[in-house]
Amino acid sequence: MNRRDSLKALGVGSLSATLLLNGCKTDKKKAGNDAAAPHVEEQGRQPFEIERDKELLSEKFFTDHEMASIIALSDIIIPKDERSGSASDAGVPAFIEFIVKDIPDHQTPMRGGLKWLDMQCLNRFGHSFPECTHDQQIEMVTLIAYPKKATPDMKQGVSFFNRMRDLTATGFFTSKMGVEDIGYVGNKPNRWEGVPADVLKQYGFDSVS
Repeated sequence: MNRRDSLKALGVGSLSATLLLNGCKTDKKKAGNDAAAPHVEEQGRQPFEIERDKELLSEKFFTDHEMASIIALSDIIIPKDERSGSASDAGVPAFIEFIVKDIPDHQTPMRGGLKWLDMQCLNRFGHSFPECTHDQQIEMVTLIAYPKKATPDMKQGVSFFNRMRDLTATGFFTSKMGVEDIGYVGNKPNRWEGVPADVLKQYGFDSVS
């Protein structure tokens, strides 16, 4: 899938912009829960918000084994390409660790899904998901990544992967790397270069002098 089309295709749900941006401020790729840990942005925030974020960041939810699976899955969903880094390069695993603590409704589905994935891989390949080869991981993911093609026995895996994919896309495309990947520029102060030529042409003003 074209990475720059994935927001539309995945139907990413909305989450707090502050949490999203704080969750993806690193270019390090590690397997531990403290890897790529987001820092608390204090400027323009209320004291209780700062204190709550610091409390959440001090806690640990996923085990190292679970985090290894999250890193592998996120990089399968958004791999590194010629334009930008992978999901883990953008700090997505740390974002997911933060979000499941901030929004506890994610905790049981995520932990249960990771356990389900391990059991499936143990039965098929004799290894848990993080210990499988990349080809084996891709084979397993292919069974749950396409809901319309998945068999009924993969229903739990499909539900888990949908959540994992949404969190990964949300984390990546709200990070600095993801915003640059899309090509979003936004407003820049003291810079006005006029209406873009393609927009003028679209509305029939391209011939106006």
